[in-house]
Amino acid sequence: MKTIDKNIIWLGWVSFFTDMASSMITTLLPIFVVYVLHEGVDKLGIVIAVATFISYAFRILFGYLSDRLGIIKPFLVAGYLISAVAKPLLAFSSTYASVALLRGLERMGKAVRSAPKDVLISAYSRKNASGKTFGFHKMMDISGELVGALLILMFFMLMQKDEAFIRTLFAWTLIPGLIAAVIILFFVKDMPLKVKKKEVYDPSDRKLFTLLGIYFLFLLFLFSDQYLILKAKDEGFTLAQIPLFVIVFALTQSLTSYYSGVLIDRRGSGLMLLLSFLFGIASMVALALDFLWLSFIMLGLFTVISLNAMRAYISQEAQSKGAVFGIFYGGVAIFASLGALLIGYIWEHFGFESAVRLSIGGLTLLTLLLFLHLQRQRKLVVPEHSASQQGKEDF
Repeated sequence: MKTIDKNIIWLGWVSFFTDMASSMITTLLPIFVVYVLHEGVDKLGIVIAVATFISYAFRILFGYLSDRLGIIKPFLVAGYLISAVAKPLLAFSSTYASVALLRGLERMGKAVRSAPKDVLISAYSRKNASGKTFGFHKMMDISGELVGALLILMFFMLMQKDEAFIRTLFAWTLIPGLIAAVIILFFVKDMPLKVKKKEVYDPSDRKLFTLLGIYFLFLLFLFSDQYLILKAKDEGFTLAQIPLFVIVFALTQSLTSYYSGVLIDRRGSGLMLLLSFLFGIASMVALALDFLWLSFIMLGLFTVISLNAMRAYISQEAQSKGAVFGIFYGGVAIFASLGALLIGYIWEHFGFESAVRLSIGGLTLLTLLLFLHLQRQRKLVVPEHSASQQGKEDF
């Protein structure tokens, strides 16, 4: 990891503490909505959808503004502060609507910082090492998720597992959130001041949209980890056991993130993205067969490899990085939220089996589409000896 800039390491710690707090929320949120507030699975789908969709306009807006104004760090500070304050307010929620509103507010904080953060990572990435750099950063935030899930497990083993304690855990997320805000404010360096641009979007970036579109549609058919947690509860796992699934999910990503970034630099984003799609299908097949542990592992591999591949690809190929990162995260928000609504509705009204069959069918079709696209572009494999020149040859 000698090629990782010190500023990226500090930014990794920011993500570590932020995702520690986020994991304390997401581990318990499906149980809180369905079993504490006594709302249906379709209502959980609305919560998930709102939490992702509300960030759509802001991700695109702040990606655009970061390029237009040459502003990075102020957006990062604002985004992390919004998230730090919004998470603990969930302790006072009494309806699924209030949960959705607060999750939307917290995700708005993520929207404010997401594209500028990736621009900053790109700026401090060493030449021909963007995959490794994004892999390291993803490893840090997933490690935070792992620690958050471990804390939930420890608290549940030592203390009473009831509604009051779940609300107390939500309130405690203020502590790691504020630690992250302090680090971003005082230890992370901003990018050098840039001249404001009159034109932000470079028309040549349109060539990226085919791959972005395939990735977005894949997310439309994929079960989120929140639904996997709910399935674990339905299968009879106790509230104390459920954090173990989240731990496995986070540990899988933490252990593989950095090396997946190394492979992206060596083999190209296209091949690694295709591999991640296969892991996504495997996760849904395992879910259909009630192999829950395997489903969480495969979903973790899809999540970490696909995000690292897409972020590295944009970092290497995009001319208007802030704008394209904004479009990327906006598309993720739209299609993941629509997918949450679709899967939640089908699960609630037609049953789990119908939902998972739709998921597997859609994912398989899109994996075939990605394969054909990469084959047509003759960019499926980047020889290892030419990895140093892969920047413009991933797709």
